[in-house]
Amino acid sequence: MPSFWELIMFPGDNKLEDAHGYQGQHMDAYVSHPLPTAGTSWPAIIVVQEAFGVNRHIEKVCDRFAQAGYVAVAPAMFHREHPNPKLGYGEADVPARTKYMAALKDDEIITDLKYTVDYLQVMYPRTQGQKIGIVGFCVGGRIAYLAAATVPGLSAAVAYYPGRCLVPFGEGNKAPIELTSKIKIPVMGNFGGLDANPSPADMAKIEAELKKNKVTYDFKSYAQANHGFNCDERPSYHKASADDAWTRTVGWFDKNLKAAAPAAAGGARRR
Repeated sequence: MPSFWELIMFPGDNKLEDAHGYQGQHMDAYVSHPLPTAGTSWPAIIVVQEAFGVNRHIEKVCDRFAQAGYVAVAPAMFHREHPNPKLGYGEADVPARTKYMAALKDDEIITDLKYTVDYLQVMYPRTQGQKIGIVGFCVGGRIAYLAAATVPGLSAAVAYYPGRCLVPFGEGNKAPIELTSKIKIPVMGNFGGLDANPSPADMAKIEAELKKNKVTYDFKSYAQANHGFNCDERPSYHKASADDAWTRTVGWFDKNLKAAAPAAAGGARRR
């Protein structure tokens, strides 16, 4: 699929800063889109990274969404600490992962995603006037849930094994689960039955909040899957679960981003 790296710029306090983005920075984003022969305008999906940055695996996920008829954009969420780190899954990268994860703050995450939505709605011509969804994996799943409650302009969300949904990132912020009442879009969740973060008990707490607030959702737990089961570069990869979750995810976005009418509120499903 055609792809490129984009610079999403943040407005500064003066003209000089305007040229360099947030506090003199910009946010890199990997963009993949369908072949030009498939058309000129498509709905979009924001793909939120794991704790390893926008690495090769996340790029491949974006390319798969492009094959399914979407423009996929993966912003580099660690950009305040490092412009665009691409981390591996071994012990050597643990210190960097720990450092970057500890620096995440929910208010800054929300800002980053709002500018990503703005890029898709205003700056990128192939997605103007189209619906936007969001999907995330691991910490990205948590961020997708947070975005469903806080970021305008989204029409659907999918969270893969969203760890730490029950805790806030950054002083003065609320945990994503505490913001469930603000969710007005349909949410899908794909969980590992062997996972400890989120555990099956965590999944049940999240589901209870969605039910209480009458959010349209569809949760599924894979009994043989552990955390990170979607990533074919991790030891926890579980192909059968990953394949089924991918089919569910693309179907969820096809229904809510490509269909003319949005999903009705108040429904719930669990498998």
